[in-house]
Amino acid sequence: MYFSISHTTQFSYDRPVFLEPHTLRLQPRSDGVQRLNRFNLEVSPQPAGSSQCLELDGNTAVRLWFGGEYPSLTFSTASEVETTARNPFDFYLDPAALQLPLRCDPSLAPLLAPYRTARSLEGEVADLARRLARDTGGSTLPFLGALNTHIHQTCAQIFRADGDPWSPERTLYLGQGACRDLTFLFMEACRCMGVPARFVSGYQADAPEEERHDLHAWAEVYLPGAGWRGYDPTQGLSVVDRHVALVAGPTHEQARPTEGSFRSTGAVSRMEVQISVQTHCTPRQRREN
Repeated sequence: MYFSISHTTQFSYDRPVFLEPHTLRLQPRSDGVQRLNRFNLEVSPQPAGSSQCLELDGNTAVRLWFGGEYPSLTFSTASEVETTARNPFDFYLDPAALQLPLRCDPSLAPLLAPYRTARSLEGEVADLARRLARDTGGSTLPFLGALNTHIHQTCAQIFRADGDPWSPERTLYLGQGACRDLTFLFMEACRCMGVPARFVSGYQADAPEEERHDLHAWAEVYLPGAGWRGYDPTQGLSVVDRHVALVAGPTHEQARPTEGSFRSTGAVSRMEVQISVQTHCTPRQRREN
């Protein structure tokens, strides 16, 4: 599927402020199932300098720094992306990864520790994970599918414009949450069973009207033999070609599209986001339809 994406974030201040350095993670990643064909970034005001770097999780980050005081700050991106995954299960799992709790190569343990360390192995979330693992015979892939479906069917989606993800316990107790809340719940349940999981921010095709002014969130799990694989508990789907990954990290803080601050005495800021996602079928999809 082809995606044409425009994304504008504007920060307005009630008086000129001094802009501290900002980090942008607004460039869609390019990998075996997602190809970035075009990307353009515009920043206003013009930064005094910029640099690009590759972060630990493979995110492309742009670091900006400014001089002077300004009443606003705007980031605008335009991206052309092609997604090619059609089958979410086109992989061969390592035999040791077929059963839970998931076992990984010992040499990977230090690298995966931030992704597989649960907040707690006791409580309602851990109980849910153990129950679903038991119901699926301790098989890794059936467990992930059952967890994804369970959250989708038992937790209503709501829209929260601001705020960090709720705790997994709160989301489970309330039976509702925004996409970032449901993602955090999914990640915690996975980690209770030793499955490494990370938080992903990005775009989705056919987003509901309420979500068109914000990014979508879903999870990726690391499966030996398959690598990182996406699960969207908000939609109850395995991720294939209808999602565009922007940034990923072991926590939501490390998957923020923009980071930065300003200096001023008593200034008040306001943020506005506009996102447009248009999709087109690939030639293969048109032939199949």
